[in-house]
Amino acid sequence: MTDIIVVGGGASGLMAAAAAASGGAEVAVLEQNDRTGRKILATGNGRCNYTNEYQDASCYHSQNAAFPWGILQQFDAGRTVDFFQELGIYPKSRNGYLYPNSDQASAILEVLMMECSRMHVEFYREQKCTEILPQKTGFLVKTNAGKLRARRVILATGSKASAIAGSDGSGYALARSLGHPLTPIFPALVQLRCREDFYKCISGVRVRGQVSIFADNACIAKDQGEIQLTNYGISGIPVFQVSAAAAEALYGGKAVTAVLDFMPGMGWEEFLHFLDVRIKARPEKTLEEFFIGLFPKKLCDLWIRLCRLERGQSVSTLSKAQWNHIGRLIRQFETKVAETNPFKQAQVCRGGVDTRSVDPTTLESRLVKGLYFAGELLDVDGLCGGYNLQWAWSSGYVAGREAAHA
Repeated sequence: MTDIIVVGGGASGLMAAAAAASGGAEVAVLEQNDRTGRKILATGNGRCNYTNEYQDASCYHSQNAAFPWGILQQFDAGRTVDFFQELGIYPKSRNGYLYPNSDQASAILEVLMMECSRMHVEFYREQKCTEILPQKTGFLVKTNAGKLRARRVILATGSKASAIAGSDGSGYALARSLGHPLTPIFPALVQLRCREDFYKCISGVRVRGQVSIFADNACIAKDQGEIQLTNYGISGIPVFQVSAAAAEALYGGKAVTAVLDFMPGMGWEEFLHFLDVRIKARPEKTLEEFFIGLFPKKLCDLWIRLCRLERGQSVSTLSKAQWNHIGRLIRQFETKVAETNPFKQAQVCRGGVDTRSVDPTTLESRLVKGLYFAGELLDVDGLCGGYNLQWAWSSGYVAGREAAHA
């Protein structure tokens, strides 16, 4: 009988295995894929933004709002940096976003695997956990390849987000079979698909701005940064940051609208004055010429078409009402959100195992003694920028440490 079986060989599972083994436990990891840590390799566009120097409770979301921060404080970003630095990862900061100095996500995975090897963690790859049965002493863990026994089990299977990760959401069924309720699960950090038919003509445009999400006319989320326009809707980091709120509102049957502001640094009156000064400086310019140097051409052409104006029309001939119309398109560009992209294109999920069924200090199940949880399987998700990996490291460490010492 093994001391601890960790189900899932992703970021949280590898951290849990390393932490448990360092606590003196005999540890085995079950991984249903042919290799471990596939999602780690894809994070940060292959560079692995493994944590963030700025940490605050508001960077993490859960229906049980206080839950994530209690775990994160036990193994915070500072301890994460120290941990990986001890393993050989020298951090590189980009505005507080931390990457390996080599800019290679593979470095994070490789040092974790080396640490697990040093601690004699055993790996069972291409073994899918199909059932976990509590016994009088420990657990019987069934897989597609046979049966294993363990004194304690850590569930770190991940969610059903990201086709790259190879996770299929089977951990939810395992948790539910052991009595754990789930909160509603939505794609998060994902693109938004919109209803309008003009997106193909602006596909590929990247522009800085602010995106605000309205559900039944109430603003529920907003963020700024580089917005990417696709052939089906909107993408980019600020869209990712607000996507879970949009998904949740859509799930609730609400009408969801995204409002894009392509010049968020100015107040409305200041913006109108800015346009007026620009018009008076070169009144002979055409509308097409007027926007050169301000915004991408494809986007300007769309605004002109939506205002039913001509690109060759002189800017001095436009009425105040026409300029106000153009201004509203630049500052309050409304687009109706139909849906998010599917789970396989999402970076993470919102929702999961209800954290009220889990001890907020140890991550042990309140329902099944000896069962622990870590990572994205739980109802915890973070902002884009290293926060979801930080949750994986923190929860994995706490679950591994506590399981080893139980």
